[in-house]
Amino acid sequence: MNTFKIIKYTSEYYNLWNDFVADAKNATFLFHRDFMEYHSDRFEDYSLLIFDEKENLKALFPANRIENDLFSHQGLTYGGLILDEKSKLSEIIHLNYNLFQYLFEAGFNKVQLKIIPPIYNSFPSDEMEYISFLLQAKLIRRDAIAILELANKIVPSRVRKRGIETGEKQQLKIVEETSFDLFWEKLLIPNLYTKYNSKPIHTVEEMTYLKSKFPKLIRQFNVYFENEIIGGVTVFITKNVVHPQYISGNKAFNTKLGGLDFLYNHLIQNVFSNDKYFDFGISNENNGLQLRESLHYWKESFGARTIVQNFYEIETKNYVKLNQVLI
Repeated sequence: MNTFKIIKYTSEYYNLWNDFVADAKNATFLFHRDFMEYHSDRFEDYSLLIFDEKENLKALFPANRIENDLFSHQGLTYGGLILDEKSKLSEIIHLNYNLFQYLFEAGFNKVQLKIIPPIYNSFPSDEMEYISFLLQAKLIRRDAIAILELANKIVPSRVRKRGIETGEKQQLKIVEETSFDLFWEKLLIPNLYTKYNSKPIHTVEEMTYLKSKFPKLIRQFNVYFENEIIGGVTVFITKNVVHPQYISGNKAFNTKLGGLDFLYNHLIQNVFSNDKYFDFGISNENNGLQLRESLHYWKESFGARTIVQNFYEIETKNYVKLNQVLI
């Protein structure tokens, strides 16, 4: 096996880490240290840099630890091994042998790996799916994600068209805002509390900070009816994918005013029509074992179709299984 050096991330590697993320074939701005560290107080970071024998940085692993287990960073929607476009499968097998051996010898028992959905990749990058199989990983979760390919749009259903037409008749107004305060305080926080007794993952202060770091990649759109905010959406934008991170509205937003249909149609047809994919997100609960049927159907009625995101649990001791793969 080729030898790779594993180094735990510290701030001295800030620029090197971010430069690698910018050029990686399977990374987004969520892996930038400025994004990862806004909630550093909630996680014990154990991110790793992996170098070859010539001291070239070959991969990153954004991660956090809980006792003797390592996780694809739990503050991120997706993760896994970040690779550059020149990486070859045999090299990545060698690299993973060294990585899991390092983790085993460091006292970690298991790694929970969340694979980045393929639409977020700049180049094909299913190496970790294959290597997870080689490591006899246990599939512990699989989410169904509704994706709309923006260059190949399916015509929305008649029900969606009626919602869009209702929004037009009600003269709803969509405004891109620089502030998140109104949406958070008037809609998002009270709605999450009322429906789920929960709070947004991001505070309004955190989202404001993140937008200051990524002003073109985080955008806020509010919907107004008679000068009152009735709905809104916070959007994350990556190289290939547009993803609504938060969506919320008042009671009349969907039931009477066609607001959600009107808003999403505006984003798809006008704002992001030249992008590649629109990620409606998951409709799952219970680690993927249950599907909110009406929610997923609503996304499909806009033309979205399903891909999956896999989550694996891997025992670090299984690194030895990679030793006999290449023939």
